[in-house]
Amino acid sequence: MTTSTVTATGMPAVRPYESYVYAYPHKTAYRPLPERPALRELWAAEPKNALSLYLHIPFCEVRCGFCNLFTRIGAPEELTTRYLDALDRQAVAVRDALGGDDPVRFAAAAFGGGTPTFLTAGELERLCDIAEKRMGADLRAVPLSVETSPSTATADRLAVLADRGTTRVSIGVQSFVDEEARAAVRPQRRSEVEAALGRIRDALIPVLNIDLIYGIDGQTERTWLTSLDAALAWRPEELYLYPLYVRPLTGLHRLAAAAGPEAETLEQAAWDEQRLRLYAVGRDHLLAHGYEQVSMRMFRRADAPQEGPEDYACQTDGMIGLGCGARSYTAALHYSFDYAVDMREIRSIIDSFTATEDFSRAEVGRYVDVAEARRRHLLQSLLQAAGLPVADYQARFGTDPREDFRAELERFAARGWLDPHAPEGLLRLSPLGLAHSDALGPALFSPWVRAAMAAYERK
Repeated sequence: MTTSTVTATGMPAVRPYESYVYAYPHKTAYRPLPERPALRELWAAEPKNALSLYLHIPFCEVRCGFCNLFTRIGAPEELTTRYLDALDRQAVAVRDALGGDDPVRFAAAAFGGGTPTFLTAGELERLCDIAEKRMGADLRAVPLSVETSPSTATADRLAVLADRGTTRVSIGVQSFVDEEARAAVRPQRRSEVEAALGRIRDALIPVLNIDLIYGIDGQTERTWLTSLDAALAWRPEELYLYPLYVRPLTGLHRLAAAAGPEAETLEQAAWDEQRLRLYAVGRDHLLAHGYEQVSMRMFRRADAPQEGPEDYACQTDGMIGLGCGARSYTAALHYSFDYAVDMREIRSIIDSFTATEDFSRAEVGRYVDVAEARRRHLLQSLLQAAGLPVADYQARFGTDPREDFRAELERFAARGWLDPHAPEGLLRLSPLGLAHSDALGPALFSPWVRAAMAAYERK
């Protein structure tokens, strides 16, 4: 953990924005699996009655300056067709590996990327067919979330998604202020964003999520409120407020590197302060407008329908990921394909994926022992505003998280990150702790995962 000054409590200060923990262990801790285990063996003893299904589409019309996702710009020479052909082959192999002895049921589905709506309306139909006819997911009976962008949220694509059972559309807007969008290397105009939001509402998909970013160069409290109010005008059921990160190998990172390390160091503290201030402004504004805080990033309108499966728990249930940027989770192994950020490397991995005929084995991943499973359970529960019921953890592991992670929890409490007024038997973050989720999460990484991440060669 990066430290700098010392706080009034005598504790070393921490940077509030270490990294966004959306999965643990992080994909940079994955490595090629020499034994290439067969999927049939990996899934043989796994519960399959409440799985999550994720289909990854690694294409975008542009690449934003902050983006380090596994995606490429454009898809020349019928590449989307070849990609869907490979996705179809993979789905057949994976469904076969799940076997037929035990019932297989998907409790939730999602299409992500990249930008799934980069695909044409006809290709989206085929994507849904792969989920339904190959994997057996009933898209009209379970929550289905799909990511989109202003330029690809067209009426014909949205009509397909609505007809096939989509319950949630998430659109990356980032800023309604044109100058800020340009500063984030996000080429769009507010008029285009508003038109896309109108088409989404016309499609009558139950849940609209709008992603916004704070910490953009030149952004002020006034312009941040401008974006928040523009989003609120559409009464979205959900809003995600993301702090801007400048990650290696991204467009913004190249711009920052050109300014030199001295300038970067001098500006870091001021940037951290700006992001914390704008986070508090955004949080308070949404709470005042009838939204509930679900996590540091997620806010849900209090009267919105509950989006998400009632019987799927990310801490314990398995995930099936299809596509070259998707992960799959069993109790003992998290696996995927190779990972990259550099565009040339991504193109090479996609080309290799589309040429693959045999998808019956896991290629890249990381084994998760009981100690790491405990960490993952604590992480994924504690980073939610609702917190971790100690009884749930005890029922799963037979131990107490307050003993298993005594040192870490004592440090969090000393920093004021734990809620001292939480009900008995509940570990919950304080408002200050939620604000520092991106420091708290990485502080729970095991030494072994940290070492693997540090040894990862970026590409």
